[in-house]
Amino acid sequence: MARKPTETAEDIPEDPPSAADRYRAPALDKGLDILEVLASQARGLTRAEIVKEMGLGPSQIYRMLERLVARGYVTRLEGGDRYALTMKLFLLGTGHPPLRRLIAQAQPMMDDFSRELRQSCHLVVPEHGCGIIIAQASPPAHWEFRARVGAQLDLFTTGSGMTLLAFQHPRQLAETLGRWGIADAASRLRHAEPELTEIRRQGFRLAPSAQAVGVTDLSVPVRGPAGDAMAVITCAYIEHPDDPRADMRSATLTSLIALAQSLSLDHDRPGTDLHPG
Repeated sequence: MARKPTETAEDIPEDPPSAADRYRAPALDKGLDILEVLASQARGLTRAEIVKEMGLGPSQIYRMLERLVARGYVTRLEGGDRYALTMKLFLLGTGHPPLRRLIAQAQPMMDDFSRELRQSCHLVVPEHGCGIIIAQASPPAHWEFRARVGAQLDLFTTGSGMTLLAFQHPRQLAETLGRWGIADAASRLRHAEPELTEIRRQGFRLAPSAQAVGVTDLSVPVRGPAGDAMAVITCAYIEHPDDPRADMRSATLTSLIALAQSLSLDHDRPGTDLHPG
């Protein structure tokens, strides 16, 4: 039986290229590398620091970085040369399915609340420098006062926005706002801190609406696992002269707190507990 010839290095076929090598897209790889570098930097990085981290020349990342800014994945902190991730990746990657689950869970409870208390309410989540209304419920009446689903709310001038701010972790709030793209975050927070402290102390916000005369905003945080507000539920409370029930504002607030606690992911935390840390 003839012996098989000894194989040489030239005779051994090369391994087929892996899928990762076969379908390389250098420009896309650079963009993903930028996102991964920024993901580990709470305070963001300057363009020079990004260049150093990636080991590339400035010209190799400049256009890619600007496109990421234009598409909303990256923001310039306070308009300067420091870049950080926005909330867009979070919303695309992990935000939407939980958001749908939150709405599906919240909507029937909000409908019951509105039907029983004869008040409208809406659910607000943070989205890149503002609050956005993702669900709304109104009482079955001939007229209603309600907020529009999809409306964007200023964080510093609305009850929902201030409550979202109050129940973010205090030591990380300025950084959080920076990632959300809010300019001059530190000075705005200093100005708002007395009210934020009071909201944290109470566990909710009760104050006249800054948008409509005669309306009282009742806002309660919906807490995530770590105690931060992942959402806020707000009732734009209106007095009903024909309602024979006494002290309906207190009853409405009590029901709103119970509703928010039912939606929260840290059910053991009392509604009026101070924010952790």
